[in-house]
Amino acid sequence: MIGYVIRRLLASIPLLIGISIVSFIIIQLPPGDFATSYEITLMNQGNMSRQEAQEAADRYRALYGLDKPVYEQYLIWMKGIVTEGKFGYSFAYKKDVGELIAERLPRTLFLALTAHLISTIFGLLIGIYSATHKYSLGDNLATVFAFVGTSVPRFFMALVLVYLMVIEWNYPFIGRYTSPQYAFAPMSWDKFIDVLRYAWPVILIAGVGGIARNMRVMRGNLLDNLGAQYVTTARSKGLRENTVVYKHAVPNALHPIIMYQGTVLPYMIQGELEAAIVLNMPTLAPMFYSSLAVQDIYVSGGFLMVYAALLVAGNLIADIVLALVDPRIRLG
Repeated sequence: MIGYVIRRLLASIPLLIGISIVSFIIIQLPPGDFATSYEITLMNQGNMSRQEAQEAADRYRALYGLDKPVYEQYLIWMKGIVTEGKFGYSFAYKKDVGELIAERLPRTLFLALTAHLISTIFGLLIGIYSATHKYSLGDNLATVFAFVGTSVPRFFMALVLVYLMVIEWNYPFIGRYTSPQYAFAPMSWDKFIDVLRYAWPVILIAGVGGIARNMRVMRGNLLDNLGAQYVTTARSKGLRENTVVYKHAVPNALHPIIMYQGTVLPYMIQGELEAAIVLNMPTLAPMFYSSLAVQDIYVSGGFLMVYAALLVAGNLIADIVLALVDPRIRLG
């Protein structure tokens, strides 16, 4: 097991390097750069002529290395990450990208992990119920919910929820993460409840898709196991139905769910991203979106690297947990 973990960690290094190269190239594909946005801003302010604004933008490019070839900018960026642990400088926020990510990442992870916990628990419970009550009214309603949850875009859910909160419910808590008195306070039970008061729409929207997917996977796989020969044998021995289902069928049906956990955190972050942008929550999502709009390349690249690292780490943890849960799987 230890050897397997070491090999996977070593294999993740070239994978992350490849992801960083592709991400950096894609970020640079749109025409112009942040200095172009800076030039337009100077001209719109009316304080400079077009030529003066262009000269100021050229000085900006030379100061921050934006006039260098893309490969050279990438090498400088990677050197800062490897040697100094710095993800570059944010032109829009005038801060180190690492500080921005460290400030907002815990909020994003909290929302994503909470949505993941809810989606896993409710998805498994609904999936087990649907499989053991096939074609009943509850199963049909769960199937409709799963169809809606996986097909309706989450940004559309967020827009509908914003309409209901603002127009119908006159809800006062939109676009904030905590109340002012808890902004810099350490985490406590009172602060946790306060965060949920503001963040429940994002958690709900990010979790709906996860509940629907977990329910569908659990239902389908449990139905396959309930029809397997070993389940028939267990029933023929006179075992109670609950024992057959929960001791024999459910553990084997969990394998796809466990493997899915490797990708679930980035999936939940994606759902949080869409909902947080619509609701304007102070997490990584709006910052990432705005950085793409103005080509703040190091913020965008830093976010994608964190996203990729979470994906790689999640897959590794899922493989280890699967090996521990199933005694038939032993990784050397």
